[in-house]
Amino acid sequence: MDDPVAELRPLLFSIAYRMLGSATDAEDIVQETFLRFHRETSAGTQVESPKSYLSAVATRLCIDHLRSARVRRESYVGTWLPEPLITDEESEAERHAETADSLSMGFLVLLESLTPVERAVFLLREVFEYDYGEIASIVGKSEENCRQISVRARRQVQAERPRFEASRAQRDELARRFFAAAAEGDVEGLVSMLAADVVAYADGGGKGFAFPRPVHGREKVARLLQAGAAQGERLGVVAMRLAEINGQPGALFLDPDGATVAAVSLDIADGQVQTLHAVSNPEKLVHLRGIAVRPT
Repeated sequence: MDDPVAELRPLLFSIAYRMLGSATDAEDIVQETFLRFHRETSAGTQVESPKSYLSAVATRLCIDHLRSARVRRESYVGTWLPEPLITDEESEAERHAETADSLSMGFLVLLESLTPVERAVFLLREVFEYDYGEIASIVGKSEENCRQISVRARRQVQAERPRFEASRAQRDELARRFFAAAAEGDVEGLVSMLAADVVAYADGGGKGFAFPRPVHGREKVARLLQAGAAQGERLGVVAMRLAEINGQPGALFLDPDGATVAAVSLDIADGQVQTLHAVSNPEKLVHLRGIAVRPT
């Protein structure tokens, strides 16, 4: 496979991960997309625009996958969150994204309210800046229909879209102090950094430690974090590593073998933690083994 085609892999992964909320499934989609491209070109098919062809195949595969996954999501135990993705300047997901907020846990969860086709149209237009003609050919709708879908989806998403701290330096410093306070059991310090209407979400999938419903409010979330530190010790957590998770500040909690027991990301705005997303479902953390992240 020539380099220009191989160079499209990061873009395809970016599309698939945002569509599916799963790094593992996104990798499978990308692999299948390239296999189909290889079969077609080996059979003599001339592909004028590999980018358009590959984007179309990957997006359609994602739509099919989402339709089959919706039943599984409806029967999921507890809160569903995306597989956490470690992001940095070199990550595949970031190379084709202008802003980190389209990777955030909160944003990806919000996309769950859209149908698979709505999600595809919205992402291709708003995040990846495809024109309506390209989008129409990908999803099998008219350009006018795609414009209408885009407007509806954008209106729906913008109404609930999470806010983020404009200053990356301030955001990262607050996160550093937050996780230090959590590790020390400093409830007073935690309370001072939490927004009054903070919400904490946890995804254990029935397999990892998690609370069954979102927890609302500064005091309740602070007590939850204090209890979580004690639970972490019982689960064998021996280290915490700061990491950028889905474009936002976060931390990985590791066992003695270096496996991730939990991944926590923070949505920070106005100098306070607005939302916490914690993933402890071991099936969603396998891909994080061996990830190099900066120590606390």
